Amino acid sequence: MKTRHYVPAILILVSMTALGVGFSALKENARSDAADVKAALVAMWQAVEEGNLERYLSYIHPEITSFGENDVYLADGKDAEQAAMALYLKRATGVHTEMRQPQVTVRGDVAWIVYYYSEAGRMDGKDFSGRGKSTRIFVRENDRWLCIHGHYTAVP
Repeated sequence: MKTRHYVPAILILVSMTALGVGFSALKENARSDAADVKAALVAMWQAVEEGNLERYLSYIHPEITSFGENDVYLADGKDAEQAAMALYLKRATGVHTEMRQPQVTVRGDVAWIVYYYSEAGRMDGKDFSGRGKSTRIFVRENDRWLCIHGHYTAVP
């Protein structure tokens, strides 16, 4: 008479179920992280709309780099970002930015978001509007997503 081995089959079933739950949890964490990255970017824009430089800078990594729409050279470091944004906030008012077709990818403690944007406001007393496409890279430090790189391209 053959003896059946139910214990290994049960262990396999339990293991597969646990893995399924584990994969579901990973997917949910990735969705949550992606939402957090997008929310950090929107909060940065809200700080700009409010003219709140300190709040904006709270989302910026000390080692940030960026290629602006019209920049010839790479801006390097939080001091450069602070100087550029302070000048922008002195000249621009009523700025509002909208995001379109955002796609967030999260790989551990690094995430990037690609999107199209449109913006409008007043610069030096004159109305302006523009649109473009952007890539921003964020890193997670101390449970916060900080922008470490931005690349912006104006679209006619």
